[in-house]
Amino acid sequence: MKLARLADPAFLRGAWWAGSRHLAIRRRLRKNGMATDPLPPPALPDAAASGVAAVLRRTHPTCLERALLVQAWESRTQPGREVVVGVTAPSTGFKAHAWLDGDPRCHADAEAFHEFTRLPPSPAQGH
Repeated sequence: MKLARLADPAFLRGAWWAGSRHLAIRRRLRKNGMATDPLPPPALPDAAASGVAAVLRRTHPTCLERALLVQAWESRTQPGREVVVGVTAPSTGFKAHAWLDGDPRCHADAEAFHEFTRLPPSPAQGH
């Protein structure tokens, strides 16, 4: 990581938000399962995105944690997308995966999963 980023207030605010929200999401999922309330969007500038991305690279969230966190982050500037949870057939070895609806990075992985449920953004996230 470049040292100049560490002096950038937007980077630090984005990293702090992502780190604290990641922990909050993890706690909520353990306590409430998928009934976890979505998080409201942060009031951060677009320049904070690099801090959010850095935390996501270093904290190794589960796919569900990542999808919920990115859902909240993206909802600052665009209508919130649904988190999709898919499962494989038990005969192929049961697996589950979560991704944001329409995320092109997950399309190839998502094809192996059958949609199980969707987690909509909270009303605070919708525009």
